[in-house]
Amino acid sequence: METSVELGAARTALVLVDLMDRIVALPLRPRSGDEVLATSLALAGRFRAAGATVAAIRVERPGVAEQPPGSGLAAGVAEAADLVVVKRTVGGFHGTGLDALLRERGVDTLVFAGIATNMGVESTARSADDHGYELVFAEDAMTALTEEEHRAAVTLDLPRFGAVVPAAGIRLG
Repeated sequence: METSVELGAARTALVLVDLMDRIVALPLRPRSGDEVLATSLALAGRFRAAGATVAAIRVERPGVAEQPPGSGLAAGVAEAADLVVVKRTVGGFHGTGLDALLRERGVDTLVFAGIATNMGVESTARSADDHGYELVFAEDAMTALTEEEHRAAVTLDLPRFGAVVPAAGIRLG
């Protein structure tokens, strides 16, 4: 894992994946959903202060009359975001318009945070890579259902797509 990365604020977006009450409340490892939410919101505050874009993604189950309780974004997430998109698949690009919204803002680099590292975050990141974005992963702003799943993603899979760094090591210029 790298220790820091320097990014241009005008061309960078923070992508917050599935920070929803019902997902944040799950038994997660290696850190709790509340810890990830707090780190993600602090990161979002830094991005907004630097003039960078913040995008939040939440999931809705397709084909149901009503979404399960807790399907809204967790407290503070919508307020921290410039863009909110709803996905109906594991990843955040398919059928959401996210790519067009980011391109309209001149974004070419994405920083990822959210839950679960090896599912929604990784799926969205793989698609982002296919779309040609440069990728960065805030390791301590992500978690999974098990520590093993998180560790496999941040040590084996995600480094193939971009830099894995602690949130404090992300610098915006």
